[in-house]
Amino acid sequence: MSTENTTPITPDDIANLEAAETAETAEAMLRDDASIIGELAPAPAADPKLNPGHKSGFVNIVGNPNVGKSTLMNDLVGERVSIITSKAQTTRHRIMGIVNTPDYQIVFSDTPGVLAPKYKLQESMLSYSEGALTDADILLYVTDVVEDPTKNADFLAKVAKEKIPVLLVINKIDLIKSQEELEAIVSRWRELLPNAQIFPTSAKEHFNVTNLMTRIVELLPEGDPYFGKDALTDKPARFFVTEIIREKILLNYDKEVPYSTEVIVEKFEEKEKSIHIMAVIYVERDSQKGIIIGKGGVKLKHIGIDARKDIEKFFGKSVYLELFVKVEPNWRNRENKLKQFGYVE
Repeated sequence: MSTENTTPITPDDIANLEAAETAETAEAMLRDDASIIGELAPAPAADPKLNPGHKSGFVNIVGNPNVGKSTLMNDLVGERVSIITSKAQTTRHRIMGIVNTPDYQIVFSDTPGVLAPKYKLQESMLSYSEGALTDADILLYVTDVVEDPTKNADFLAKVAKEKIPVLLVINKIDLIKSQEELEAIVSRWRELLPNAQIFPTSAKEHFNVTNLMTRIVELLPEGDPYFGKDALTDKPARFFVTEIIREKILLNYDKEVPYSTEVIVEKFEEKEKSIHIMAVIYVERDSQKGIIIGKGGVKLKHIGIDARKDIEKFFGKSVYLELFVKVEPNWRNRENKLKQFGYVE
């Protein structure tokens, strides 16, 4: 994928991307990615393919960590746009997933879980979530059946004051044992968000998600599409490579190690039937570097194999993946590094 291409990824792009430039530094690659992220192709004016009464709008998904926002986003979009693990703080960026039909365009945004920040990185993550309250046509506030409703009360109070439609999604209802238990949870949330319409769901089991989608379409304002009707997401191909690798780290390491890592793709060289990728995993301490690599490099090799399989599935091509590990002390609290890694403008 050319780093000068500023159009968003489409489903066809996933199978057939243009050839990428060869090796560059991580900083230069990130700078190019930032331009791609920031310049989604606008929709052409007066598109003859649009049906009368076409609807278009932004639907932002917010909530606390680990309630299933990314699972819901992927289910609504119908594509695996956000990575999913059982660990909190999986999503670090605001990620768009775009759904198109002749009748409407829905621009979903998955956001990081709301939390009290301990690092500058988490301050940036919180800004994505708070920003999602200001530019939505419809807000999806996602909770689940085990979450304490009083958690992050300040953010919840902001949601309660919203003038736009708020849909409260109570996720993971497959975990509850009785109708009475569900009714008690719904009643509690109705007190906290009295103006919200409530949708008990199980995104994992696709329960009640279709009804949620129907309501979203009903609430969309009429208007032309914001982006081309073949757009799937706002992120470039290289972003999804880093997310796949980061997902494997989250799944295979415990405690602080996965949260101290960042992945940068330094090389994305595509040929007709294959892609050569070179990526660097950054950690904060030498001890974390040793844990990531493992004895004799076994752990890093395992991460590489798992990531390569998913990357090949994503692009539909064979992939040669090289992984390296470097130490960047305290990068989560260093603004220059957060800018380099794409978290701060």
